[in-house]
Amino acid sequence: MTVPVSSTATDAWPALPFAQWQDTYATLHLWTQIVGKIRLALSPRLNHWWQSTLYVTPRGLTTASIPYGTFTFEIAFDFLDHRLRIDTSDGIHRTIPLAPRSVADFYAELLETLKAMGIEVRIWTMPQEVAEPIPFEADRKHAAYDPQSVQRFWRILVQADRVMNAFRSRFIGKSSPVHFFWGSFDLAVTRFSGRRAPQHPGGVPNMADWVTREAYSHEVSSCGFWPGNASVEAVFYAYAYPKPDGFEQYSVQPEAAFYSAQMGEFLLPYEAVRQADDPEGTLLAFLQSTYEAAADLAQWDRRELERLPVAQSTR
Repeated sequence: MTVPVSSTATDAWPALPFAQWQDTYATLHLWTQIVGKIRLALSPRLNHWWQSTLYVTPRGLTTASIPYGTFTFEIAFDFLDHRLRIDTSDGIHRTIPLAPRSVADFYAELLETLKAMGIEVRIWTMPQEVAEPIPFEADRKHAAYDPQSVQRFWRILVQADRVMNAFRSRFIGKSSPVHFFWGSFDLAVTRFSGRRAPQHPGGVPNMADWVTREAYSHEVSSCGFWPGNASVEAVFYAYAYPKPDGFEQYSVQPEAAFYSAQMGEFLLPYEAVRQADDPEGTLLAFLQSTYEAAADLAQWDRRELERLPVAQSTR
């Protein structure tokens, strides 16, 4: 049965303290990695690993279409009915319940279900960007699933995705989609200046340096939403690579935003957005001002990269 979701402004930006759902968070993170790795294994390679990401939907998260032989299929997390939905272009449909169960059980059932649908895939089963990774097939430690917490998390993603897409529309240079990275478990959108970047030093936990270097092959200004960890509650973030001189000191909006030397990026606590009189305007101010910090200090050609106001574009 679908759990009703309120669309009131008060409920649109729900509270989600890390401690309230940390076990579910850890399990869901690993489930999304399994699904994301299936997309990565079967999809044609795109720049900066864009073929690996998930996307926010009106019901949860999806891989979008994945090619397989002469047909395509989609794997989607449905956080309203709490099911994993698998659909093929041949009309085959299967579901797997989302409920408390181990990562190992989820992994086994998903691959068995795909095989029964005529889809065989092998993935690297070691998780990325997590502490003390356990291969999926052996992970019986992570087995929590609280549907209400998952649904609150998804509702935050819906709002972040909506605002970040509005922000993305202002830019006519190369830009990523607004997409969900299952390794770092964050929703992100990235703008590009068009110039190549110096080689990234790498060093991301459980990630090969050559993967990181492909992701940051060109100069970027990136922003997103991350649900946090035991040390940092949920935040919106923004960073530049390479980081231009003076980036840390640049004055950004709103007042609650600050530069974290430890994380090397600007942060805006999710709670500051949630409790603002105008959450959307507050978030847009953060996204725009941090982009300006990167673009102005690095001397991007903003006249060529940004959309002109409608009144000017018709001249």
